[in-house]
Amino acid sequence: MDYSYDLVDDYNQALSPLRRCNNISSNLIEDLWLILFKLHQQKRFSKPMPTIGMYIALASLGCILAMVLDILHSLQNKKSWIPCKYFSLNAVSLTVIAVAVKLPMDLTNPMTGDTDQQTKLGSVAFMCIMMTFLLPSLATMSKKELVTNIIALGLLVITLVVNICIQINTGLVSYSEDMHVPADTLKLREIFGFSNREIAITYVAMLLMLLMIYISSALMILKSKQDLESKYQAAHESALIVQQQAGQLTVENLKQHVINYGIMAATSSPQLMTVCTATSSASAVICVSISLLHYFKMLINLVIERRYKAFDSDYKWSTLVIFVIQSIGIALGAIALLFRFRAPLTFKPFREEIWNLTKFYEVESCWTHTLSDWKHNRLYSSSSPNFKYVFYKLQILGLTLLTLSQKAIVITCKAIRIIPMLISICVFYCVRRFLFGLVSLFGIQLRRQPNRDIRQYVLQPQDNMELPDVALYFIIKSVERSIQNAEKQQPSKFMKLLKNFRDFEGVKEFDSLLVQSLPGLDYPDCWSLPVVTLATIALSLRMIQPSTLKNFLNGVSEGLVYVKLVEKSLNNNDELVSIQKAAERLWLEVEVYHKWLGNNLKDPDFRVKTAIQIVEWFNDKATNMVPVVESMGICANSMYRITKTIMLSYQANNDQVSQEDLFAQLSSMVSSIVAACLTNLPQVITLKCHTSAIEKREESVHAAATLLGKTSKIINTLKDRVPASLNPEEFPFINNWRGHLTAPAP
Repeated sequence: MDYSYDLVDDYNQALSPLRRCNNISSNLIEDLWLILFKLHQQKRFSKPMPTIGMYIALASLGCILAMVLDILHSLQNKKSWIPCKYFSLNAVSLTVIAVAVKLPMDLTNPMTGDTDQQTKLGSVAFMCIMMTFLLPSLATMSKKELVTNIIALGLLVITLVVNICIQINTGLVSYSEDMHVPADTLKLREIFGFSNREIAITYVAMLLMLLMIYISSALMILKSKQDLESKYQAAHESALIVQQQAGQLTVENLKQHVINYGIMAATSSPQLMTVCTATSSASAVICVSISLLHYFKMLINLVIERRYKAFDSDYKWSTLVIFVIQSIGIALGAIALLFRFRAPLTFKPFREEIWNLTKFYEVESCWTHTLSDWKHNRLYSSSSPNFKYVFYKLQILGLTLLTLSQKAIVITCKAIRIIPMLISICVFYCVRRFLFGLVSLFGIQLRRQPNRDIRQYVLQPQDNMELPDVALYFIIKSVERSIQNAEKQQPSKFMKLLKNFRDFEGVKEFDSLLVQSLPGLDYPDCWSLPVVTLATIALSLRMIQPSTLKNFLNGVSEGLVYVKLVEKSLNNNDELVSIQKAAERLWLEVEVYHKWLGNNLKDPDFRVKTAIQIVEWFNDKATNMVPVVESMGICANSMYRITKTIMLSYQANNDQVSQEDLFAQLSSMVSSIVAACLTNLPQVITLKCHTSAIEKREESVHAAATLLGKTSKIINTLKDRVPASLNPEEFPFINNWRGHLTAPAP
């Protein structure tokens, strides 16, 4: 409801005594009326501000929770350098960050209380912490994503800097309540010698420095990822040679293979490479300094808050909530950056490490390589020779200046980290000597040292870095832990189904070569479709005990998970993929709705039908099916061929088969086909260890380790059952198996 008209009457009544005074002009009364009305409107419009403040607090809390998840993930995987997994630079995080730093963007709301001022400046410090925390995530991006996100972050930072500068100029960031502060408090401020204005200027300088560090790191990442890729490919070729020399891929061989690739993936991590750079170390030093300044200022304000009002803005009590949450985020980020400052890579000898610090003025080629490439390539084309010449000269001049700026930034970053790095090195070596002294004094047993031969798979992100044994040990243990945890999740229901497996004859028997496909529906075979078709017939046999059918259903469901994985990895041509998708949709219908292409598998008539009658029913349905979509035709053709094969088999032998006998035969065929398919698991695991995307290699290796752990019993069960005459290249395709099994013996 709009109360403006009621206010007009109220104000007129309140000002009526003044109107009766002859010595007060009517213009002054009208001005007073307008002032009262505007003050009321301003108070009315500011009512939602505490809610907006809570929105800012929630956005800040979301950023902190993402940082906590990254820290917990790092602790779990023994990565002290804290890679960005959940909190990374993207459109979502930038939007949330923009909300979290809204207070410094507010140009109109006077925030005169000391807590108000501290909260506004604390948001800028929180922004610096988040920028440094997010720096390694640049290495996970493609070239296009890198450019897009750097531009988006640059716009946000520049907007924030401009807004802060405006507030510094207008006095919104200042001690605007100095007149209300006691004399002893003012004296305290003079002693410590800084004000909100000076802190704001410092934060602005740090924001701009961090933005330059982002741009500098992005230029370095493009080249360094290429170098890491070259090192990885060389190690990959060595690993393949070792694998070929090992012969049969047993579980033990596969474990060692996964560990080798785990070391390669972990040490070639683009994020680790970024953390080991001078820009990352310098940004950590900057942000730890900012956090110390923030908390020192907060300590001073705790004394001042006892003497006058701490916050006095339209955000009201929400300012204190924002301040507390963001201060927690600043402390958490600073602690994380302290750990990241000293990445789990150590320089070689102590003296050489100190000597490397003194050569801070040297700039490696990876920092300027991208700019050098741009300098030698024309970035602009024109039909006019004169314009070509002018633009090329401007291009050379601009890129030369950028190269000099890049070198200046790198040298500055190296200089910034000298003293903290020197202290870190000395403390590190003192602690190390102390621990070695304890070992020698008390005879403490150190953890098992990694095999020295395995170091050929270690890829150094920086040439002057060396991975210590303890870091290598943690990498190996991380992969082994993934395998061991997965071994507790063996597919027990499928293993019960696999007990029906005797040999691979079911691969040959499920589909006779004498049966022709339905007209116009001739499709090649894949692994999953015959399994789904055979399981559908088996699940329709209502004379079988419900518990037996349930166990069979669960076993097939677990087995199909790995069958689909084999098909996705090894049978990925377009024709087979369409058949696999049809089988997947059909199994969803069978498993969830107990139907086959709309026909109910729990039909009560199946209880009185014989086994052959049920098979004939499916055959008739498949024959008379009118395929509306391609997947229906694929499924109908598979059902027709399989049921026709079963009917021909029993007609040739004049057998009267019971539902129990048919169920046993179908179950044996299913286990035989799935077993033949899963002989490809070792090949799938080795393929999963290696992926072309450098950013996803660690994740892929751990997925391979998990798959190995879950399927180790299956691999051990099948390792000696594969026909010796079948070439490994023929394993992935069911038609090759059928051709081999149906071929006459030599």
